Amino acid sequence: MRENKMMRELKEGRVVYGPFVKITDPATVEIAAYSGFDFVIIDLEHGPHSIEGAQNLIRAAELSDITPVVRVLENNPTHILRALDIGAQGIEVPHISNKEDARKTVRAARFSPQGERGLCRFVRAANYSSVPSDEYIPKENEEIVVIVHIEGVEGVKNLRDILEVEGIDIIFLGPYDLSQSCGVPGKVDHPAVAEKMEEAVRIAKEAGVKTGTFVDNLEQAKRWKKAGVQYISFSVDVGIYYEACSQIVKRLKE
Repeated sequence: MRENKMMRELKEGRVVYGPFVKITDPATVEIAAYSGFDFVIIDLEHGPHSIEGAQNLIRAAELSDITPVVRVLENNPTHILRALDIGAQGIEVPHISNKEDARKTVRAARFSPQGERGLCRFVRAANYSSVPSDEYIPKENEEIVVIVHIEGVEGVKNLRDILEVEGIDIIFLGPYDLSQSCGVPGKVDHPAVAEKMEEAVRIAKEAGVKTGTFVDNLEQAKRWKKAGVQYISFSVDVGIYYEACSQIVKRLKE
């Protein structure tokens, strides 16, 4: 069991950055770590990852000293439990729209008394039972970062109620799904989307809860950092690789 380095950075008021990871080779995680990113989000919702493959990416994260976060397929206690049992230090849960959705997430991610996460210490997160239960349980509750995705107008509308649920560490604003909900699919810089995101950041800040979002480029990253967002997911490993390749090819063919 390791200290959650990313959580420490956030508590000290720093902004943290990391990409989504869709490539199944653990080298992607190691490269992200050595480049200086703070975390990686292993994406089980979009992309080809299996739970077994995610476990190997988490191992790579630990070896290269970067915080492994897993975005699960859906707000399902079993999916959340399995991701945490293999050693994820953060859990991202998509499509949270109301208070009950948020309660369900926290119950699945926290052990009693904060929640009802299924308890088994014969798992990787407990070093395969070498960590005593009286140490493992409170340590997991302390170190796991619970991140809920607000990805629609309904979620923004219900955000104050959602923030009443204890145990949420970060409100993550998903700009692409939010753009669909605003009627402008894919236009993440549209004023209607920006307005909803700014509203959500303001509400979360008033409640003392940190916010996160996804950005495609440096300009977006600077904008949302300035707005007070502390957890910034910068692009996706496949997109970063594509952009690098396309720039190289463009210059080669000048």
